[in-house]
Order: sequence, then structure tokens, then C-alpha cells
Amino acid sequence: MPVSVIIFFVTLLAAVGLVVTQKWHGHFSLDTAFGVQHHHTEPTPRIGGVAIAMGLASAWELAPPDVRAVLGPMLMAGIPAVLFGLMEDLTKRVGVLPRLLATMGSGVLAWYLTGIAMQNTGVPPLDWLLGFTPIAVLFTAIAVGGVANALNIIDGFNGLAVGALVIMLVALGLIASGVGDSSLASVCFLLACGAIGFCVVNWPFGPIFLGDGGAYLLGFCLAWIAVLLPMRNPQINAWASLLVCAYPVLEVAFSVQRRRRLAGNRAGHPDKRHLHHFMHRRVVCKLFPHMRRRLQNGMTGPIGWVCAALPAAWAVVFAQNTLMLVAGFCLAIFSYAAVYARLTQFRWCFSARTLRPGSASRALAESTRS
Repeated sequence: MPVSVIIFFVTLLAAVGLVVTQKWHGHFSLDTAFGVQHHHTEPTPRIGGVAIAMGLASAWELAPPDVRAVLGPMLMAGIPAVLFGLMEDLTKRVGVLPRLLATMGSGVLAWYLTGIAMQNTGVPPLDWLLGFTPIAVLFTAIAVGGVANALNIIDGFNGLAVGALVIMLVALGLIASGVGDSSLASVCFLLACGAIGFCVVNWPFGPIFLGDGGAYLLGFCLAWIAVLLPMRNPQINAWASLLVCAYPVLEVAFSVQRRRRLAGNRAGHPDKRHLHHFMHRRVVCKLFPHMRRRLQNGMTGPIGWVCAALPAAWAVVFAQNTLMLVAGFCLAIFSYAAVYARLTQFRWCFSARTLRPGSASRALAESTRS
């Protein structure tokens, strides 16, 4: 039986097992239906990271030696990220900053284990700076921590984050395969198979959540692969990786800017003003007004998958054309801004008003009343 099929079923069965045994661990693992960003209607296990970890462990155990050589250090380096994420899932008391530092620490540990840090960005002045190892390691840690936390931020509806992750992993795998890096491509596809196994259980009704542990583990793996791709293959630069990850990266960038402009809000303060929240209220709830709430939750995911697929597809097509990659990322920025403006201001444009304090709040209030 192919390794990918085994990993799929290991993750799927582990997720099902966590669902059916929630009466034993629910006191610690259940996520209540109350919270700023919550859309579920009943307490739900949020320890999907355990199923993900079991699937990845089986991947390492069964994979051929060349794949294990890539996967092993990545999984070991991801331990701080998944541990801090699981601590938050179980205690609900781990702050944003410790979790961010943990994912950055995983990036530093990955460099320590492999000797690899991001130095191929396609921007000559920056690449010169990254020639100094301490700067390269710090840059890598920030990039890895940022992408890992970005995946956690878009984990707001059933299947949204894990489906987007599968798309991004497949895109990175196709790029790696296109330049002959079969080992890295295999890692991408194996991770995607495990994520699909979890998604089958999670989407569309959400009987179990990815949780911070699962989001940080998968987010770190995605980020580290995005680093490895240009470093192992000099004909590819970091613009390809950045464009593949454009959806979660732009979500973080716009969210931080928006929160900083909102009176009294900190950049890490949770809210319901993300793009996926407005897609849910403005699109899904309008198209399917009589659909059960849990299914409405799940129907938001496929819309977000489109947001991930379009820039990822552009990156695959133009993987070795830096100018087109930069153009694609600029187009992704414009598209995100235009869609966000449409959903919050009812017009296809973007201006300072979009980030003005109260603008998104009024749109959210109006959509809730409707």
C-alpha cells in the first residue's frame, strides 16, 4: 500500500478516535461555543494537532531514506511550535507572544539541525545582508513564525485552514518536482495526504478542530518547506514561496495594520474582521440563508480555498520567472484589498477608509443585523 494512503488513513482514524473518545478528554480538550472568533454551536475538541502529529510520525517511519532526511529534522524542529500550541488548546492560557516565539524558536532549531537559513530572496541587497549568518537566522525565524501564525489566523471555519494548506503544499510540491527535487516534492505530497485525512473528518460539520497545536505544526512545516525550496534549488527564489503562501500572509499583514488603526486594539488582539468572516456573512449566509448554521460554517471553506489556489497556481506556472512572481504578488495584494473593500464598503476599491477605525466594525454590525 502506498505510503501516502497509509498516512491519510492514520490521520483520519486518529481524528475519528479523538471525536468518539471526547467524553474522556473533553474536560481539557473541548472548545466552548463562546468567544470572539467562534462560529461553532456546541463544545468541540480542539486537539486535532494530535491526529496530525500521529500522521506525520507515520510518514517519517514509512518514508524512504531520502524523504526521511528532509522530514526528520523538520518534525523535530516543529516540536516547540506544536507543544506551545497544544498547551493553549488544553489550558487556554498561553498568550499570543509565547506562541509566536515558540514558532520562531522552531525556525532557529531547524537552522541548527540543517544549517539552512533563507538567503535566496531574489532581492540582491537583502541577499547581501543575509550572507551574514546571524541576520539570515533571524530573518528565517521571523518568516517561519509569521507563516505558522498566519495559518492559525485563517483557521476560522471548518476546513478553511487545512484545505488552504493542502493547496499550498501541492503547489510547492509541483514546483519542487518541476526542478527535479523529488525528495522535497514527496514531503509536500505526504504532508498534504495527512492534511486531507484530517479534512475529511473536519469538513464540513467540524466535529473536531485543528486547534493551535495542529495549525502551528502544519504552519511550521509549510513555512520550512517554503524556506527549503529556494535554498535547495537556486533557480527558484523566495518570491515563489511567498506567492504560494500569499493568502495567509496577506491576511496577517492586513489584520495587523487594521488592528493597529482601531482605537485601543493591539496587533495580536482577536476579532471578527478577517476576510473569511465577511465572506461568511456577506456571501455564504446570503446565498444559503436557510442552511443549517454548521453547514454554513463549512461552506465558507471552499471560498477561502479559491483565495489560496489563485496565487498558488500563478506561482506554479511562473516558478522561475521572478518578474512574473513579483507581479503576481502585487496582483494578490490588490485583489485582497479590492475584495475586502467590496465586502466592507460595498465597492470594488481600496482606500485608507478600509482600515479606518470603525469601518469594518460597522460593516460587521450591518451584516449581523441582516
